[in-house]
Amino acid sequence: MNFLNNLQSVFIIAELSANHNGSKQIAMDSIKAAKRAGADAIKLQTYTPDTITINSQKKDFQINNNTIWDGQTLYDLYYKAYTPWEWHLDLFNLAKKEGILCFSTPFDKTAVDFLEELNNPIYKIASFEITDIPLIEYIAKKNKPIIISSGIADYKDIKLAIKTIRKFNDKQLALLKCTSSYPAPINEANLKMIIDFKEKFNVVTGISDHTKGIIAPIVSTALGGKVIEKHFIIDKKIGGPDSTFSLDEKEFKLMVNSVRDTEKSLGKINYNLTTKQKQGRYFARSLYASENIRFGEKFSEKNIKSIRPGFGLHPKFYNKLIGVKSKREIEKGDRLIESDLD
Repeated sequence: MNFLNNLQSVFIIAELSANHNGSKQIAMDSIKAAKRAGADAIKLQTYTPDTITINSQKKDFQINNNTIWDGQTLYDLYYKAYTPWEWHLDLFNLAKKEGILCFSTPFDKTAVDFLEELNNPIYKIASFEITDIPLIEYIAKKNKPIIISSGIADYKDIKLAIKTIRKFNDKQLALLKCTSSYPAPINEANLKMIIDFKEKFNVVTGISDHTKGIIAPIVSTALGGKVIEKHFIIDKKIGGPDSTFSLDEKEFKLMVNSVRDTEKSLGKINYNLTTKQKQGRYFARSLYASENIRFGEKFSEKNIKSIRPGFGLHPKFYNKLIGVKSKREIEKGDRLIESDLD
């Protein structure tokens, strides 16, 4: 699948993450809802608590980092949040039936192997895995398009991750600006990085957004971002680890429509006037006789004016016309024409 460099419109991903809340039916209903909301793709996360951490009560494994998940161990959080692997095939098949692309983020090599069996079309590398070079190398060797979030990475981390991918993978690569706070403050979005990413790393750019609302995706689009990833939940009432920074179907649809309208408003670089713009020139200025002008009478500030509408001679000829003798009888309100210059 080679499509990232040829995107005609922004590629919008609904991130399911933990928003199935442990219910396969909710996961399936969410895929249908994401399609209704206008998402181009639904993204899963493929891990188990044992493939992403270990079951330890030691202090290092206690979450205490000013997050919405403080007070839990990593193992307990991921046990609540993971998407059972036995669901994946049915979720992939349902997405295909609904006409929405399904792909996933693997968190270890066994997850990559499992996703390969499902013909996973795109690999997403999560923010916290951008420093896991062995995993990135393993994914890159599958030679499929890769989307990677910057999240916790500094410049050297990003450069190394991209270098690793390009060493083994000639498919397209997208780098998403991401702020790894949940939810992320809007003043820390730093969306100007989208422009810098494109210039420095020659990649498709976009945003993996954890802010509340839809402003950041809209701005990302305006800055040239071509991929948007946003957490999606079918109903915020079900709660869950990611519910506070997720959009429901109505909100997600509003985001999609706003992004599409932003794309339309950006248009293209084109100095040719549209039909409506040409019609609008009716209200432009042009040169008209403001008094009756006799044959042989000189044009002056008293008898010609630059006024609306725009059917007459271009105002740029005003100074050139002053002092020229009229070669015709001209009534007040008549257009001045090019032959009046001779």
